[in-house]
Amino acid sequence: MTRYLTRKPRIQACIELNGIVHLLSRTDKESFFSALEAWDCKWNDFIQERAINPDTRKSRCIHKRLRSAYMSLKRNKQYFFTWYDHPELEIPNTNNLLEGTFTDLKNKLRCHNGLSRIRKEKFIVGFLKASARGIDIKKD
Repeated sequence: MTRYLTRKPRIQACIELNGIVHLLSRTDKESFFSALEAWDCKWNDFIQERAINPDTRKSRCIHKRLRSAYMSLKRNKQYFFTWYDHPELEIPNTNNLLEGTFTDLKNKLRCHNGLSRIRKEKFIVGFLKASARGIDIKKD
């Protein structure tokens, strides 16, 4: 969402949507969806604003990035709370652990950037198997 809303939004609609996005990992499904619905009711006319280009006579959205952020949330909301809908799967509510694993993998691969594709694939498979077993791979 940072891609569309920036880290320090200036428009009030962006500030409020950014606040709702940050609630995603700290709230339950019903609260998040009700906050998103309330935001939509309040700002729907604002994100629907269009301007007409006098040269081409084509209309375009004025708040394209804000609209894209909201539409992305609306389109993908069914996937946000998989961990909430299926507690038996024991899925964490954030992907922080996964991000950390891939960051560690990238750092280790960077040290061995002369590997051929086949050796690189073997390295990745070994790394992921070791990570799955909970083995800490020694730092270079």
